[in-house]
Amino acid sequence: MAWDAESICGPDGDDWRVPVSELESRQDALSNALAEMGHQSILIDDPVELYWLTGGRQNSMLLVGSRDSGIQTKHWVRRSLDRAIFESGGDDSPHQTESQPRMGSLCDALVSAGCTEKPSMLAGKIPHDRWSFITSKISGIPGESSDGTGILYSLREVKSDWEVRMHKESGDINKRMFDAVSEIGGVGCTELELAAAADSVSRAAGFGGRIRMRRWPMDCDRVVVAAGRSGSVPSYFDSAIGGAGASPISSLGAGFAKVREGEPVLVDIVHLHRGYVSDCTRIFSAGRLSDEWLSRLDDMIEIKESVVKMLGMGESCSAAWIKGSEMASEMGHSDNLMGMHPDQSSFLGHSVGLELDESPVIALGFDRELQVGGTMAVEPKVIHEEGAIGNEDTWVRTSEGMECLTAGSSLPSLMEW
Repeated sequence: MAWDAESICGPDGDDWRVPVSELESRQDALSNALAEMGHQSILIDDPVELYWLTGGRQNSMLLVGSRDSGIQTKHWVRRSLDRAIFESGGDDSPHQTESQPRMGSLCDALVSAGCTEKPSMLAGKIPHDRWSFITSKISGIPGESSDGTGILYSLREVKSDWEVRMHKESGDINKRMFDAVSEIGGVGCTELELAAAADSVSRAAGFGGRIRMRRWPMDCDRVVVAAGRSGSVPSYFDSAIGGAGASPISSLGAGFAKVREGEPVLVDIVHLHRGYVSDCTRIFSAGRLSDEWLSRLDDMIEIKESVVKMLGMGESCSAAWIKGSEMASEMGHSDNLMGMHPDQSSFLGHSVGLELDESPVIALGFDRELQVGGTMAVEPKVIHEEGAIGNEDTWVRTSEGMECLTAGSSLPSLMEW
């Protein structure tokens, strides 16, 4: 029996395809950027970039030519062709979708599409052997393939109104995940039990099972729960919080530690709605926390508010890091901000989109502003041997400042069971 396109939908039969108007504007922006950077064309086979440009994640390659190059935009699909056509808008699709040529015929296909120079590729994303293999198959085309990764990264820094709406909807689901944690928690509850409660909400709302990251070899658990001393356990992950994790191969996030009275329980939740990230952190406790922990939390919130204000005013991301770290030092947290020596991380926030670790970052070296339309998670935290505490929300910069996309003030920074 043939598959039914109507089965590819969101809850209640909702059409979750990326609007054709989004695909058109993205492809046009890429064509213009290629022309400005002097690239005749680009050949893309990274899953995230393919989704952004074609509306689906297929085993495929996309050829996009620069403005006025005369190169046809071609989506060559190995599998599944029918699904690729449907997800890119069917008859309204802004590009041609065809069966992928055999690799031995790729050179001829590129020439037929209009290429007179080797297309750029994504050297920053695809494995070296993949780059070498494709390059060997197009040796008959003059020139050298350049790296177009930065062009795609730059274009995706500024989100469209539709993308911001996806982030907001992601944030709404993220809040419901915290509500689930709040409902079941208490003394004796394990970190994994808390994570499972949040997971069930995320899955029911449509989470696809994977958080995508740029930086190799990073991967991420979407619910990090660190109860008490688990908050000080270091991990491979380049962040303030690692957590014990469930096993050495899953050494990040929730483990088997149990909630104890009077200890902070840090819950850092990531949700992806139709691919778009929301990232939020709140603190829970069974009973009242000590005045010392409460003071630390207040300090982190003060730093977050200062950093967010600077970003909204157009200050550079590196300036926001300097200000935040100086505030932490004045408050007495320099040895514990975003980790403990030698495992401290040197950032206070990261951009998000279809990937968790997009640019720019609130860190030294990012001497540019978060652009209007940029989306960023701001997350100051302090780590001590007896636990961790902090606060995080995801924001978008608008023409009027920063707008919160996650729970914000609707969810307390500290919740007691």
